[in-house]
Amino acid sequence: MIRLKELSTKPPKEAVKDEYKVKTAELLDKLRDLQKKLYAQAEYSLLVVLQGLDASGKDGAINHVFSGLNLLGCEVTAFKAPSEEEKKHDFLWRVHNRVPAKGMIGVFNRSHYEDVLVPRVQKWVNADVIKGRYEHINHFEQLLADSQTTVVKCYLHVSPEEQQSRLVERTQNPEKYWKHNDGDWAVAAQRDQYLEAYEDVFKHCSEAAPWHIIPSDKNWYKQYTLARITVEALEKLPLAYPAFR
Repeated sequence: MIRLKELSTKPPKEAVKDEYKVKTAELLDKLRDLQKKLYAQAEYSLLVVLQGLDASGKDGAINHVFSGLNLLGCEVTAFKAPSEEEKKHDFLWRVHNRVPAKGMIGVFNRSHYEDVLVPRVQKWVNADVIKGRYEHINHFEQLLADSQTTVVKCYLHVSPEEQQSRLVERTQNPEKYWKHNDGDWAVAAQRDQYLEAYEDVFKHCSEAAPWHIIPSDKNWYKQYTLARITVEALEKLPLAYPAFR
């Protein structure tokens, strides 16, 4: 079983920042080429799910890795607390509607996994409900796989020190004031409980789509790793431009 406290949040010691920035740029070129084929062929789709604690860098990673793609073939969805309308439906209802169509890349900033994390830590539901949701998630992701949608799930792993530093920056940097929420401090104080909840997610919800744990204390390494994982997922697909008609 994965123990997040035992996993490093930092790049490997031998990783050199400037070298990895060059590697990232090369990967982003590959990603653009692969997306062109994916979009033109329109037989497969890719869903990238990003999860992580507050201030783990989901927004920045998405912006750096996916902003250079053809916007006609890429859609980013950020999931926040469910609206009153969404609460009237099952927990997967709002998510299924945002899954990418064939030819598309979809990126989820948070996802259906919020519904087995927050309710568990805040004790809004009991263990049986969470267990049932694990099963629904596995069936949902298997449905996507059967429908030619590759699901790539990434957890951005930050240290408590880096998380604290980033939360403080949101109170001091005018460009990041908009990200600040007083409730983030209370959530950060529950870090251990959230790590335990994530560990159970990794254990129970890795059947159709395994998880990737990305060390995220350094943005340059996080960006490289996310780009590499995304490119590798697309390279496994038999992508090709359609023949002349």
